[in-house]
Amino acid sequence: MRMVVQRASSGCVVVAGEVVGALPSPGLVVLMGVTHTDTPQIAAKMAAKLWALRVFDGVAGERWARSASDLGAPILLISQFTLYADTRKGRRPSWSDAAPGGVAEPLVGVVVETLQGLGAHVEQGVFGADMKVELVNDGPVTIVLDSAP
Repeated sequence: MRMVVQRASSGCVVVAGEVVGALPSPGLVVLMGVTHTDTPQIAAKMAAKLWALRVFDGVAGERWARSASDLGAPILLISQFTLYADTRKGRRPSWSDAAPGGVAEPLVGVVVETLQGLGAHVEQGVFGADMKVELVNDGPVTIVLDSAP
């Protein structure tokens, strides 16, 4: 499982001209890709890591002191199979490392349910839809989480 985590002052996802998910306040915009070897256990572990990841400043400007959990910061989660693009050969990406929708969609659901169970406010895109993602990256802070050893 791979997540591109961006600290954002604002963010939203638009499908067919309508906002389907948006950060109600500053938080995290997360692009999430699933591969064939991912499991519900990996998804739950990644969700917990994301919720506890210290990417926000603390009081008096203390860097990297607080997590989304500490602040109650919302998370906008967007499924993105293209995170598993293989571009080592030729000019056209291969998607063979990305899990098919029937595997990936339930694992996205596990991440959402785990985050909500931990107390997170989670907004989402629409799985498999053509989405327009808007965000204002704060910092900028962009971090990649990967479950691969």
